[in-house]
Amino acid sequence: MLRIGCGSGFSGDRIDAPIAVVAALAAAGGPAALMLECLGERTLALAQGERLKDPGHGYEPMLEALLRPILKTCRAHHIPIVTNGGAANPQAAARATQRLAAELGIEGLRVAVVEGDDVRGTDALDDLAPWEGEPGAVMDEEKVIAANVYLGARPIAEALLRGAEVVITGRCSDPALALGPMIANFGWAEDDWDRLAAGTACGHLLECGSQVTGGYFADPGVKDVEGMAEIGFPIAEIEGDGGFTITKPAGTGGLVDLRTVKEQLLYEIHDPAAYLTPDVVLDITGVELEQEGPDRVRVRGCRGKPRPERLKATVSFPGGWLGEGEISYAGPNARARAELAGRTLLERARNLGLEGRARLDLIGVASVHEGDSGALRGERRDEPAEVRLRLSLATEARALAERATREVLALLCCGPAGGGGARMRVVDRVRTLSFLVPRDRVHPRVEFVA
Repeated sequence: MLRIGCGSGFSGDRIDAPIAVVAALAAAGGPAALMLECLGERTLALAQGERLKDPGHGYEPMLEALLRPILKTCRAHHIPIVTNGGAANPQAAARATQRLAAELGIEGLRVAVVEGDDVRGTDALDDLAPWEGEPGAVMDEEKVIAANVYLGARPIAEALLRGAEVVITGRCSDPALALGPMIANFGWAEDDWDRLAAGTACGHLLECGSQVTGGYFADPGVKDVEGMAEIGFPIAEIEGDGGFTITKPAGTGGLVDLRTVKEQLLYEIHDPAAYLTPDVVLDITGVELEQEGPDRVRVRGCRGKPRPERLKATVSFPGGWLGEGEISYAGPNARARAELAGRTLLERARNLGLEGRARLDLIGVASVHEGDSGALRGERRDEPAEVRLRLSLATEARALAERATREVLALLCCGPAGGGGARMRVVDRVRTLSFLVPRDRVHPRVEFVA
């Protein structure tokens, strides 16, 4: 049996989450691995921007904080760590890991980097077809900020088989962080589609951390979850035939049951019969779940088909600027005053020639379900005690975005009555598009960093 724990589900997750997972893996004994999933498509684009500003940056900013409390324990109990926290700069992440190891008195830590996902400036970007979800997407290589292909699990397995104790990748498929250790441990062949599918399904259940242990699942009075302040992150127990059980560390909050596993299994799955990954096409239509006991769900019935011939690449371009300003109105007639403020802001934007796409939100009244037209169509129900008005302006010019936010600040005296708590920010935006790259144009490689 191989145990794989997940200690992070995205960049920004709880930095103490891996501690209980590693303690449980160490106590159980036997082969184990820890995955730290830290990368999203926009996360990678922003990281590439940080790397362009400073060649020593561009990796997961909390990587050292995640590793510090667990690195010694993982080393002592032979638990390799696999993470995509390398983001846009896996080499810098590896050097930071080595510096941390030296600080902690860990000698000779073997850190491997998987590269090859960054395809900027290569023929991989020539004459690409857009991903079917973004028909009509056009490649403009002169404006590319980042271009990263989703790699699979094989390079991770290679690194582990060569003795890596920490494997750091850039862009790879999230399930590959778990499938790589399975391939290394069980020796699954490249065309063992059903086992690769099972491993991919397992990685998919693990990849978002506490989503499968009750986190994102929780809904008070509908789907109650206890102990969310100390929610346990998931651990999978995998067997050589591909069967596996999802559980979590004893004594932690949250829960693992048929409902949490079903929700995460279906998360981000467009076609249940054909979930495309770099390693295999996963079919979950025949999956069976069984509650083995408290916080233990058994998963069977995954099927696999041959891997796709093209790999998905996320390509990022400059997306202009976004100016955001917020102000609150409270007390009697709060909504009407906030709506007057919104109308005033839109008229000011027109009068000043602030070209761009403006949006208004009445947070708590009309926000999530509103569109980008600038109108406020939220239904009038009970009069709210307080309303937060938000104006955003998407524009190509920073100066226009900054001017829009100052108009929100000006409402403190220019009215309506009772506005307060104004805040502003201006950020540069990144636009991402997806393309399909022929597999033979992508060349993953493993390098150890001393």
